[in-house]
Amino acid sequence: MSERSFIFPDTAFTGFLVRNKQDMKKMIVIIGIGELGELFAYSFLKAGYPVYPVLRGMSLSAVADEIPEPELVLLAVGENELHPELQSLPEPWHDRLALLQNELLPRDWQRYGLVEPTVIVVWFDKKKGRPFTSLLSSYIAGPKAALITQALQLIEVPCCEITSENLLYELVRKYLYILMVNIGGLRMSPGSTVHELWNDHRDLAETLVNELIDIQEWLVQSQLPRDKLMAGMLEAFDADPKHICRGRTATERLHRILDHASQAGIKAPLLEDIAKGISTQD
Repeated sequence: MSERSFIFPDTAFTGFLVRNKQDMKKMIVIIGIGELGELFAYSFLKAGYPVYPVLRGMSLSAVADEIPEPELVLLAVGENELHPELQSLPEPWHDRLALLQNELLPRDWQRYGLVEPTVIVVWFDKKKGRPFTSLLSSYIAGPKAALITQALQLIEVPCCEITSENLLYELVRKYLYILMVNIGGLRMSPGSTVHELWNDHRDLAETLVNELIDIQEWLVQSQLPRDKLMAGMLEAFDADPKHICRGRTATERLHRILDHASQAGIKAPLLEDIAKGISTQD
């Protein structure tokens, strides 16, 4: 996994104020200033865009009254906060939205009448106090894809623009990878790696990946290319074979995907057994 470091200036969010107002580009609004939100903010500032951070507890409608026509609105919150934020998103921002969550699928934005947001399939990670690391090139599709691609390239994040036709595959591939790493890790010893998951627990991994794709097909209402998705997942495994399975949100992700299986009426014996094992430990 490659690493890049950058210095995030203390004055990052205020430095644009000294610019000649006539030369200023439109504001970019970022909802959620965590590690990824900060990284994107820095990339936009490097590209010459002023950034307005929306912090927890701030009113989106109040910000929209101040900034009704931003260049872009980046929603950089976690999966649990995605739908509440989308539900309260001011209407003038609907055609300026960019999304980057790990478990993101078209149904997540379509239910709110959002037609074509810009979508970022993020394959890099940023931990507090550490340089960001890129697993694969990140993929960006939608109306503001060129802007985001150019900004990320300024801080040396590997990324490229893709067409909307290729977006679904990339979203499902990332979703599958995240679920495999997290849920597979729940059945393994702490500290186990993705290499061990695939090479030492092949039966577990193959059963798990097929149950997950069964549920994903229901979520996207379409047949998915299983062999291609598995190969794409393994490409990410091979890019960082020492990546540790089971993140801090692994149990939450397991319960979410099981909720989807229940809604769809899909049997997922392995997923259900993993969940029972967790309940027994508790």
